[in-house]
Amino acid sequence: MKLIPAAALAAAAGLAWAAVAPPAAAQLRIFACEPEWAALAEHIAGEDADVWSATHGREDAHYVRARPSLLARVRRADLLICAGADLEAGWLPVLLQRGAPAGVQPGRPGHLMAADHVEVLDRPETLDRAQGDLHPGGNPHVHLDPRNIPLIAAELAARLARIDPAGAEGYRARLAAFRDRWAAALAGWSARAARLAGMRAVVHHEAWIYLFDWAGIVRAAALEPLPSVPPTPGHLRTVLQRMEQSPAEVIVRSPLAPTDAAEWLSGRTGIPVVELPFTVGGSEEAADLFSLFDSTLALLEGVRGSP
Repeated sequence: MKLIPAAALAAAAGLAWAAVAPPAAAQLRIFACEPEWAALAEHIAGEDADVWSATHGREDAHYVRARPSLLARVRRADLLICAGADLEAGWLPVLLQRGAPAGVQPGRPGHLMAADHVEVLDRPETLDRAQGDLHPGGNPHVHLDPRNIPLIAAELAARLARIDPAGAEGYRARLAAFRDRWAAALAGWSARAARLAGMRAVVHHEAWIYLFDWAGIVRAAALEPLPSVPPTPGHLRTVLQRMEQSPAEVIVRSPLAPTDAAEWLSGRTGIPVVELPFTVGGSEEAADLFSLFDSTLALLEGVRGSP
């Protein structure tokens, strides 16, 4: 029998092990429900992470189908980050029940709901379907107050460090850099927002409460008679009468809102309609979190007039 040298055996064994062994550092996979949280995750997790958003900037996160591509993504996720406050109540539980790993289930470090870590506005005192499509947990669009973003970024970095201790130093460093850059940007945005204080705005849907609260913008009326209930002729006439008595400066809509009611009111009052991006990807200009607020303020300044 021919003997095989020990060195050759060791080399062969090493090759066989390499063929089946996992990589030394697997790529971290992050499932974001909305594009604003995908954008934040890219800042904190870094370029090596695989960050994927279940929705895009012109898609309503209330109404998403739990399609196979989402199931495949969430089953491989190490961390899930969503708005929370029941925004994804119609589809996220389905994804979690159909094979999502234990690490992203509620109560685990990989399950991060942004609304759980900031002050949530507009919590209903009572729940009644006759009042429209109310969110029991309050208004979920917490990303539209730029003061909330660093709080959620800090929680995200802490969760990532728990999931991936080897990368903790990198997460902390990127968090620090992001917070410094955000603080500088926020100072400029706040100065610009102060010049918008008192602006009266008609909204299509009650989606802007955080932006208005931060910028001091006054909600003058809503085109929807109740949340997510389409405008009726009678309600629009009521809004028109209100505008004739106390005009607003702007009619604000998101890329998701129908245009007909806003254009109808604008045609009868001369109040300009402005489409704000609402989230990352909601317009060509809103390419990331920083340009989301830059472009939003620029559009509103265009109505009132730049200083």
